[in-house]
Amino acid sequence: MDRIKLPLDENLWDALQIDDGPELEYLKSQTGIHDPDTLKKHIMAVQAKAYEYSPYFCIRSFSFARIRIHRLPAYPAVMSLVRERPDAIMLDLGSCCTHKLGLKLLDTYRSNLVGTDIRKVAVDGYPLQNLLASDLRREFWDLGHELFQSTPGTFPVSFLAGDVFDPSFLTLASVSTSTSASSTPSPALSNLASLTTLNGQTSILHASNFFHLFDEQKQTELAYLLAGLLSPLPGSMIFGFHVGREKKGWRRDILCSGRQMFCHSPESWIQLWESIFPKGTVRVEAVLQKQGEYHPSLLVSEGPDDGVMVWSCIRL
Repeated sequence: MDRIKLPLDENLWDALQIDDGPELEYLKSQTGIHDPDTLKKHIMAVQAKAYEYSPYFCIRSFSFARIRIHRLPAYPAVMSLVRERPDAIMLDLGSCCTHKLGLKLLDTYRSNLVGTDIRKVAVDGYPLQNLLASDLRREFWDLGHELFQSTPGTFPVSFLAGDVFDPSFLTLASVSTSTSASSTPSPALSNLASLTTLNGQTSILHASNFFHLFDEQKQTELAYLLAGLLSPLPGSMIFGFHVGREKKGWRRDILCSGRQMFCHSPESWIQLWESIFPKGTVRVEAVLQKQGEYHPSLLVSEGPDDGVMVWSCIRL
């Protein structure tokens, strides 16, 4: 089905309610633009360019300008882990995927299209050389530089474009049962040609607004792929959020012309991850949030069973 392309609406900026407080101060500090009106015009100019690439709802609603990763329950553990293991690699997985929905190709549907969250991680002290962003397309990453008025020189976080379901980009690997560090030196992220090199070496993997793009079979396949990337060391984790339901099944996604979206429940999501890793080697938590704290637009739905599932899978 075709994605709905509504006209841009300046009033949606006011609906975000970030005209004061920490989020606005963050945007000011990262863009270098301190006048609120000038900042708003700058963000709208980037929004218009992004909307021409693809008319995603998260672009129209300005959600790409919000930071959410620091609100996730697992985030303090992320920062604690990197203090203990300064060389820990973190991968922010966007929508490194191409998946057929009807006759159309769905490439990405993220509130973090321009790298907003990974920039927050960097600001909070994560070593830049150990951060990697990956998405299907580079255009939005480049727009992130425009939004935050940075360059690859001033913000040298590596970016790798590719399709996570393409075996030439990410080869499925067995889940490691070892609890010791790999003897293989960590690769230089700026030199990577594919994600396969990171199998078994990724300490932190963030995947938000991602899994709900696919049907149940593809979500399972994706979970196995990400599990293969994860380091066996205790504390290594995969975490994020996406649309969920109280009972797993299909829901109608109003934002994409009514296409069907498969959603796990917290119970089925926990069961999936526990079936991938050896028993007793991970702690999986998943909670369904009915409020729009993480992504208000995702709660545009057809029934009361829908919500945003906030989750983590952490190595023990």
